[in-house]
Amino acid sequence: MEGDQPLPGRVIRLHFKCRAELPIGSSLRVTGSTLWSPGHLAQEDPMHSHALASQTASQAPILSTGGEDWVDADIFGTIQSSMYTSSIEMYTTPETYPLWQTRRPVVIVLHKSKGIHHHYYRYLVVTPGAKEGEDMEGGEIVEDDDISESGSERDIEPVATTSNEHLGASRVMSWEDPFDQPSKGNLCNLPYRTLDIDAVDNDILDKDRVDFWNGKEDASFQAYLIREAINKENRRMLEPDLSTQQLSRDGSRTPPFQTQQRIFFVCYHLPVVVVKHEESGLWKASWKESLLAKTEGSQVCASYEAHWVGTVTTHPPIAREEDKQSIRQLLKSMNCYPLFLDPEVANAHYYGFCKQVLWPAFHNIDILDLNIQEKCSWDQSNLDNWWKAYKEVNQSFCDTMLELIQPNDILWVHDYHLTLLPKLMTSGEINLYGKPVTRQVFFLHIPFPTSQIFRELDCGSWLLEGILHAHVVGFHAFDHARHFLNAAKRIFGLKYETMAGGLIGVHFSGRTVMVSMSNVSIEPNMVDAVMQLPSVNTGIQSLKHKHKDRSIICGCDIGQRLQGVSLKLLAFERLLREYPVWQNKVVMVQRILLPGTRKDDEAQTVSEVRSLIKRIKETFGNEVVDYEEIMGSSLPTDQRLALWKVSDVLMTTPIREGLNHWPMEYIYARKEPEKPGVVIASEFSAVASILNGALRVNPYDIQLTITTIDKALTMDLQEREGRRYRDIDFVSTSPSDKWTKNVLRDLKDAIQMTNSDSSQTSTAANTPNVSRHGSLHKNTIDSTAAYLAREANLAFTRLNRDAVKKAYERTTNRVLILDFNGTIVIKEPPGKYLKREILGTSGNKPLPEVVEALNKLCVDPKNTVYVVSGDSAENVLNAIGNIPGMGLAASNGAHFSAPVYPGQKRQWHIFDLGVDWDAVKRVALPVLSKYTARSNGSFVKLTQFSIGWSYYSCDPEWGSMQASHLVLELENELRAFDVRFVTLKGVVEIVPRKLNKGLFVKKVLRDAARDSNQGIDFILCMGDDISDEKMFTSVYSYVAEIGDEENAQPNPPIMNEDPKAVEPMKSMTVRDPMYTYNVAVGKKPSHASQWVSDGMEVGSLLVHLTGGQAPIKTALEKKTFERFS
Repeated sequence: MEGDQPLPGRVIRLHFKCRAELPIGSSLRVTGSTLWSPGHLAQEDPMHSHALASQTASQAPILSTGGEDWVDADIFGTIQSSMYTSSIEMYTTPETYPLWQTRRPVVIVLHKSKGIHHHYYRYLVVTPGAKEGEDMEGGEIVEDDDISESGSERDIEPVATTSNEHLGASRVMSWEDPFDQPSKGNLCNLPYRTLDIDAVDNDILDKDRVDFWNGKEDASFQAYLIREAINKENRRMLEPDLSTQQLSRDGSRTPPFQTQQRIFFVCYHLPVVVVKHEESGLWKASWKESLLAKTEGSQVCASYEAHWVGTVTTHPPIAREEDKQSIRQLLKSMNCYPLFLDPEVANAHYYGFCKQVLWPAFHNIDILDLNIQEKCSWDQSNLDNWWKAYKEVNQSFCDTMLELIQPNDILWVHDYHLTLLPKLMTSGEINLYGKPVTRQVFFLHIPFPTSQIFRELDCGSWLLEGILHAHVVGFHAFDHARHFLNAAKRIFGLKYETMAGGLIGVHFSGRTVMVSMSNVSIEPNMVDAVMQLPSVNTGIQSLKHKHKDRSIICGCDIGQRLQGVSLKLLAFERLLREYPVWQNKVVMVQRILLPGTRKDDEAQTVSEVRSLIKRIKETFGNEVVDYEEIMGSSLPTDQRLALWKVSDVLMTTPIREGLNHWPMEYIYARKEPEKPGVVIASEFSAVASILNGALRVNPYDIQLTITTIDKALTMDLQEREGRRYRDIDFVSTSPSDKWTKNVLRDLKDAIQMTNSDSSQTSTAANTPNVSRHGSLHKNTIDSTAAYLAREANLAFTRLNRDAVKKAYERTTNRVLILDFNGTIVIKEPPGKYLKREILGTSGNKPLPEVVEALNKLCVDPKNTVYVVSGDSAENVLNAIGNIPGMGLAASNGAHFSAPVYPGQKRQWHIFDLGVDWDAVKRVALPVLSKYTARSNGSFVKLTQFSIGWSYYSCDPEWGSMQASHLVLELENELRAFDVRFVTLKGVVEIVPRKLNKGLFVKKVLRDAARDSNQGIDFILCMGDDISDEKMFTSVYSYVAEIGDEENAQPNPPIMNEDPKAVEPMKSMTVRDPMYTYNVAVGKKPSHASQWVSDGMEVGSLLVHLTGGQAPIKTALEKKTFERFS
């Protein structure tokens, strides 16, 4: 019958037995239910005040997590490498020694309703009171999985801060390792044991087993040994491939990407030239001089099946549909897929939104600066149409790509024309395949603006969100990456951190997006080939004859204001005036390119340049300047090389610029045996950060610029050679092929890092490798830690709403505990001025549908319903205090009230946690007042149970810096009090050391079981942030203590309550079946067993439990959705 079918969420309580002869004073433990492995990190409440404060006491970090936890890369690495583990105490007696048994069970929540559930575990030896260096193996700090929510925490290093019901923190003296694995130093890869549970019958297979410490022959090691044997065989079969492995950034040996994996280079302009032969009428195509074009002898194209997708510009323009078909067939032979966009949409996208909005903004031009120019095409009324066209073009690219892609393809999206594409592709893949199936790179080839300029874009949050859906986001310069990280922090409140291998990870939507900087040079083979052309030598002779013995300063720039040509000419004019010796010895050969993409800008710039050229010639003669304007975006390569080889100095003075390869080409053109040239580069250009031998100038500092020009012209040969030597190696050995491989390596590293994180959304495509050896490679490169992480991810499932309802209907004594803000109250979308983590919620009240569902749940006599909030009692009462039968807890559970019904008055109770708050206030308030005075936007928030200093309205970085020092100072001033510091949501809060939501949750569960005189058979606990993790662990702790309540740690006392009136805890029976749903709102590392995406799903679940069907959607969400779609 359907009613008898098993459901996910059922609770299994496991007891373990193990024979182990241990030294006197040591004891055995077994890893617990939620943190199954050393290395699986689910962070507790951020209580580690000493470490958090001392981290910034000496200096501000260069790179931090970008958020409120203030844990920089070093501390984060320490936490990761130190590897928390939770565990269950085991005991023995003189009569049974050396047999150890669990005192309380390990609690398992089955995530599936059929098949075999695998529980992985390890044994460990601890010695209470042991100190570091005392015969340790692993040197680990162990945490008790049976956490007492009233247990105190010790102020030690963050990796050693634990909550232990009886013993406190204990150091791990030894982990099991009977097979002496080579990776012994990495505890994550130690052998593991497996226990199989039949999910249909709730039957523990081999329930009478007894393990042996380091017992190689134990049946529980068989699954591990089988997997290792398969890996060994796979390594043997892949031995030839392993010889081609490359070293990854962390020094480990990793397989390269598989041969013939498909990669799509997606760019707005295909890197091809398509022309129509005048006589034959046939279309011809060739590769363009471009960073993205296919190059001769490319290793990437030899190793991958490379494809290009983009629009194409033809000469002449396409006139007929037959031409489109001909071009498609022509380009198909080059693995290129052209898009033919509606001309009106294409113009609005490219010449409108891209060139009139994004291009200025990304080059840090303020919108107001556009409006003050005399001739400017900026018109705000055009923006809506341009933005619509931009979205249409990105969607067109998405539609094309969805027809082309296959699972495990690599998608490399280029530049600002397609910033929405990564998100659109992710959504499209989910619709097609049920999950993301490609690996995406987004690379920006122009600068990224400061967050202040970026916030001026009305659509900025959409652009940023689109980019963040890629796995890797790449830039040519760290300045550009830094601005991107800052925008992500200030607009979305996202945290970032340095990762192993030098990448930067941005935490976005439950996963880590890697930010990478990668430089690329020219194609030396192509340059060598062109230099052999007769036209190059002809051009050289022509320039030499024209300018005779004059030293040549050359420049080739786009005719737009940001190229700084006017500043260059002003400096040259001053040079001739202040250094008259050069008037008859130097000439500036300046070429201006006019691509026609920003016509008004180009017209204004050219007019200004012509005026300066005329003035210089009138003053110093026609021979000092050789000026020419050229239509197009590039000077032909042979003409460029002729100019480079004849010039003594190349001068480029952009105000803002992406990566310009021509200075590198200039250096290469003058390689040995040529006389070296000198590059003068603007400090605002990306190339200035790459070329170590260039002379850097600030184009606005005219005096310093002319001094630098004089230095370049008079530089002796030895210094010229020295400067060339600094750069020639990079310039000649870093073509686009190598750059592509480097970025793909970053993608591989990013995927591997993501795979080791249990928050990975997909487990079916753990590497971007797919081939006939795909599964073998997967097994080969996957360590034990990676395998267990995937298994844990499989067990951390999305909540099945229908299964919860079926369990709800089958049970008779139910407890529902719900967090308030962010769970039953929906978080608002991020604005441009507040960090995501500290945003308010939509009116601080649940939606009407949720309130109605809560009313129905509360009147059901089978239910006990509580809402727990970190907010004040007054705010919680105003929002939901009028719901009959609703229990409330405020201030993270310190202040609570039992359910009340019509005609009853709500009575509030307070835990007595042993803190004299009046004394704490007398010490803390003067310190808080000092920091409030110096931090605009901060304020002090006093409640009966905490003292908070809020800085979420301050500048994010200034607020974080001040908060770090505040914690350090408060820690010193309040060391005599039993308090701790919570740093969450832009607030530093002083609270009783023993206080957390878990205290209250365990009390509710105990009271509900006692009052009904029967055990609880349904628990639903939901929360969205770190403070809710204690609720989840308390649920497991309560389930483990059932049947042994008399020996459990009692609830903390309640103020003004007679201790004699407290009813003693009594033993309950374990209900079978019993369903437990610990649900995290948002997928992230958590003690929860299941997850939902957001507060909307929470509301839908509550409505569903009460028989409702209508989906919940706020007006704000509807408006947001309509605008983007």
